[in-house]
Amino acid sequence: MKDSLVNQCLEILKRDDIKNEFKMLFKPVLDFILYEINPYIYITIGLVFTIFLMILAILVMLILILRNKNVLSKLL
Repeated sequence: MKDSLVNQCLEILKRDDIKNEFKMLFKPVLDFILYEINPYIYITIGLVFTIFLMILAILVMLILILRNKNVLSKLL
């Protein structure tokens, strides 16, 4: 009995008209969620880009310091 009910529900969900109805039902909810999350996505991308630039600057400074052993010995 339970298996047949599950199978019937799965068969109903496989129909294209039911899929389209679910899409239309959840589209406003998903649009609202994306609208609310959008600023946080931009902030996260900005922070990741800033951290990348800082790591790149540290790498360049380390390469310059290691090329000039005189600068390294003066600091120590």
